[in-house]
Amino acid sequence: MPPVRADRLLSLLLLLQNRGLMTAPELAAELEVSVRTVYRDVEALGAAGVPVRGERGPEGGYRLMEGYRTRLTGLTDAEAGSLFLAGLPGPAGDLGLGAVLASAQLKVEAALPGALAEQARRVRERFHLDAPAWFRDADPVPHLERIAGAVWERRVLRTRYRRWRGEVHREVRPLGLVLKGGIWYLVALAGAPENSEAPKSSESSESIVRTYRVSRFQAVEETGEVFTRPAGFALAAYWAESSRRLEGALRQGTARLRLSPRGQKLLPMQFGAAGVRALRDAGPPDGAGRVEVELSVESEAVAVGDLLRLGTEAEVLGPPGLRQAVAEAVAVLAERYAAGR
Repeated sequence: MPPVRADRLLSLLLLLQNRGLMTAPELAAELEVSVRTVYRDVEALGAAGVPVRGERGPEGGYRLMEGYRTRLTGLTDAEAGSLFLAGLPGPAGDLGLGAVLASAQLKVEAALPGALAEQARRVRERFHLDAPAWFRDADPVPHLERIAGAVWERRVLRTRYRRWRGEVHREVRPLGLVLKGGIWYLVALAGAPENSEAPKSSESSESIVRTYRVSRFQAVEETGEVFTRPAGFALAAYWAESSRRLEGALRQGTARLRLSPRGQKLLPMQFGAAGVRALRDAGPPDGAGRVEVELSVESEAVAVGDLLRLGTEAEVLGPPGLRQAVAEAVAVLAERYAAGR
């Protein structure tokens, strides 16, 4: 017979205390075990003196004897840390903290006074945060749990990372993980890649903070070294500044557009915050309801593809080079589709 885990018994006890009557299949689903394991755990609770009552029939299940409550709800270090992911069950599972988070939430709920516990349950029933963007599968992140452990324990990692120009090998010192639009990023200290011809030094290898997309790590292993986090490093502040610099680097120019009423609705959907800002500063509409806007865009090659997504609802007025590039792209498309008649 497999051993009965004390933390699972506590979770079972807290489920019954917080929710009242529950069936064996419901308990099995919550605890991620088999129904047979639930039967065995209920017997173990009874043997330990916990007054669990079994009720037969279609409306039956298990409940605690009326008036019984436990205050054995102390949080472990891991459970306390996992509470910061309380609104993100999917990402918590990616980090290997799914079961830990569930246990922590049960303990917190059990420790709340009755009115507050009921309010917490109502919030959970009525609000849900879904982090990933629409119409996009989540990145495969097979190394995320190991990377998260290295972030927590300050362990140096030896990695193989896929860039646009090929793979590189780097030793990194993980500082933090960021979930942005359903995509995981690692912020880490790193120097020049090991397969780079750039000169290396012990000082430079620890002086650059870089951002990595976790799904692009091809291999991750621990070196056995532990590093010291830089004094004063703030992950949220670094990410905000890094995001601002990235957007500034990408938005290299400004396009002048004339938008139809439908194009005005499409612009924020296609261009996000940049589209919202452009509409906010738009000129007055003409007799057909069209407006002229100035939109921040990326390089000309990228901007052409982005603007074509607006179809006939937008006309590029300038700059001349971008207007010409869009016109040439439209001409190629017209010729291609005309040849297919």
